[in-house]
Amino acid sequence: MTDSHETRYEAVFWDIGGVLLDLGSVRAGHRAFVGALADEYDLDEATALETWRDELGTHFRERDGNVFRSARTGYERAIEGVVGHEVAEDDWLPAFERATREQLEPVSETVDTIHALDGRVHQGIVSDIDTWEAERLLAQFGVAAHLDAVTTSEEVGRTKPDGAMFATALEKAGIEPTQTLMIGDRYENDMVGASRAGIHTAAFGGSAADADPDDPVVDHRIRDPRDVLALVGVEKSE
Repeated sequence: MTDSHETRYEAVFWDIGGVLLDLGSVRAGHRAFVGALADEYDLDEATALETWRDELGTHFRERDGNVFRSARTGYERAIEGVVGHEVAEDDWLPAFERATREQLEPVSETVDTIHALDGRVHQGIVSDIDTWEAERLLAQFGVAAHLDAVTTSEEVGRTKPDGAMFATALEKAGIEPTQTLMIGDRYENDMVGASRAGIHTAAFGGSAADADPDDPVVDHRIRDPRDVLALVGVEKSE
């Protein structure tokens, strides 16, 4: 692991959850949506929220290894568990998008950094997310136009740390792995996965930041996403 800023990169890959998207706001969005469901169906809100979390958690735990499993399907399962019967997508999706839109917050320093790097390096998203959710988040946070590529698990059919995720992103970038930097918060998914693909890594929070100081799969550690500017050789604007 090195904290030197001598390395220069031609591509930066960003994770979404925990890096661009504040995870606390995700939980707040889900609470708001489940609260609206509880009101509509006259349910106890605390019980409804517990059921939502249990059903959604089970949905993802039942995933076969690194095979992609849709969050949309998980939401449908959780809604059915909460209200006791299937609910048509046309009836729940607009309410879900409205409730979460009002709650979801970006990591503002990441947004600033993506803007600052626009046109200076290739910027891509590499995230375990449904494509529709990625698209609406990137648009809502005002970064879609500043990114060169988006690679989602729905598109690839696999989740990180599967090498197919990083191979797809690298193919879109057309840049060598050693000239690429992955910013992530999950040790296994982001640090180990990217390192196996020959990509350099920067740990930002989460389990990635908890890695041992001399862990070889963590090349850089940052406390602020704006530190990425120095790693690629771009000065912060005052």
